Amino acid sequence: MPVTAQPHQPRRRRRTSRLLVAAATVVTAGALAAAALPASTSAGGNDRGHGGHGHGHGHGQGRYQDVQLLSFNDLHGNLEPPAGSSGRVTEVQPDGTTKTIDAGGVEYLATHLREARKGNRYSITAAGGDMVGASPLLSGLFHDEPTVEALNKLDLDVTSVGNHEFDEGAKELARLQNGGCHPTEGCYSDKEFKGADYPYLAANVLDEKTGKPLLKPYWVWKQRGVKVGFIGVTLEGTPDIVSAEGVKGLKFEDEVETINKYAKELQRQGVKSIVALIHEGGFPASSSYNYDCDSPGAGDGISGPIVDIAKNITPQVDALVTGHTHNAYVCTIPDPAGNPRMVTSASSFGRLYTDTTLTYDRRTGDIARTSVKSANHVVTRDVPKAPDMTRLIAKWSTLAAPIGNRPIGYVSADINRDGTESPLGDLIADAQFAYGEAQDPETDLALMNPGGIRAPLTYTASGAEGDGVVTYAEGFTVQPFANTVNLKDYTGAQLIQVLKEQVSGPNEAAPKILQVSSGLTYTLDLTRSGADRVVTDSIRLNGAAIDPTATYRVASNSFLAGGGDGFTTLGEGTNERVGADDLAAFEQYLTANSSATAPIAPPAADRITVVR
Repeated sequence: MPVTAQPHQPRRRRRTSRLLVAAATVVTAGALAAAALPASTSAGGNDRGHGGHGHGHGHGQGRYQDVQLLSFNDLHGNLEPPAGSSGRVTEVQPDGTTKTIDAGGVEYLATHLREARKGNRYSITAAGGDMVGASPLLSGLFHDEPTVEALNKLDLDVTSVGNHEFDEGAKELARLQNGGCHPTEGCYSDKEFKGADYPYLAANVLDEKTGKPLLKPYWVWKQRGVKVGFIGVTLEGTPDIVSAEGVKGLKFEDEVETINKYAKELQRQGVKSIVALIHEGGFPASSSYNYDCDSPGAGDGISGPIVDIAKNITPQVDALVTGHTHNAYVCTIPDPAGNPRMVTSASSFGRLYTDTTLTYDRRTGDIARTSVKSANHVVTRDVPKAPDMTRLIAKWSTLAAPIGNRPIGYVSADINRDGTESPLGDLIADAQFAYGEAQDPETDLALMNPGGIRAPLTYTASGAEGDGVVTYAEGFTVQPFANTVNLKDYTGAQLIQVLKEQVSGPNEAAPKILQVSSGLTYTLDLTRSGADRVVTDSIRLNGAAIDPTATYRVASNSFLAGGGDGFTTLGEGTNERVGADDLAAFEQYLTANSSATAPIAPPAADRITVVR
């Protein structure tokens, strides 16, 4: 556990030869290079080394220079290979069939990235946000210092912030950037935490008092006369999906307007090659990482918020690295001028990385967009582990072991989080209902948000605990947010409205189906639209119709109870009682209801009848 806190002065450790951080103001647009290129566009591309460490001014070099952009997103502190379906990707085969591949783990990610960089002097590594937050115990227990250390070793150059970077608030995000001991837990070793070598970009996150960006809005990579600017934003709706305390004092502005503003500023400074790092994403028509989302035409195979964003971001921006939806895609969505522009996402949890070639025109200073190529690659586990990452994991695992290895329950099979209603969602809702009843016998039901369930419970042992044993570390990985289980009163009419908010308002385009405790049943008719998809007459509690005028006591985590995820009606409950943290409730339920000889079986997930 932590060494006693040491007084410290926050400091920034930076690779100064690689940073050109901007100041203020605006104007002018850069033309897109659309001319056909010579057969050979690379100048000096056979030199080994990671771009950014070199210096020079490009004397005697050819007009065109290929720049390698390696990117990934939504790592969420998954240093060890993720378990179950969270650690696999689906691949389309030439004959149209699919297969799954085990993927992820920073020991393997480091090896893949380092191999990909070989022979590319002009190489940049960027990320699309949510590097930390909702992390497994190995990172989350230590406020994600292990992940920042790993990303430093990965030579990450730059990342946008995501919504989860705000889980512990702006001050903690600043500590991850600048370094220093944790304000309450101190340092975890005799060495002070040094912070991130890479800049976090937050162009659309403003301090409400000053009106200025919380962190740097952009960053410029320079190498031998080549300049590429990066603008980083998170989704404007971050306050809807993060606790109110996490975004206190902050304002989140429109993604498109912000990117367009800073693209002009970069152009004014002579930076015409621009990449946007956007923590918002889309939904490809297939879950396979190598699905062609440009079939039958550019961007035809993808939907969701990123499509409108991409169509409205100025053509001055040459490529978009995205995230948030945890999907994999490489698409060319038309920009406002109607020209295809590369939009990528590398799934989540370090299972993929994207390799994009940006052809830089030294004469114009811009990217020749017609020459941009990109592909997602699997972080397979059939390569050697990176020894420095193995040592990092071992160091933090030793500190975490006394807490993480403790058994808290037993399962008879994998309990998955997949589907509209999931077995694990039912199990967690039942655990919160049982906790609520223990605090107040008048508790009627519990509701759980699906986004709060971060991983499955797997039967196969993750360590030496034995198959079927659930450890505290595994439970932490499932529910890492440290929410409390709160009780509130709602009228029956409010409860019905809550269920309708799953598929209406901000959740209409991408429904968030709450996981429900035993006794609550209803029909979800997906052939209908909007709120009508929840069939009001079908809603029952223990077989009885919901009485709109009656009062119902509902257990939910504090994020939902505060109206998070677009459930504004949940924020209107009364007579609130704040309980213990949700992981403690889950642990109590598993311990009380399972043993080595009588493990918990996966719930049937039959409380919501889905009509398609």
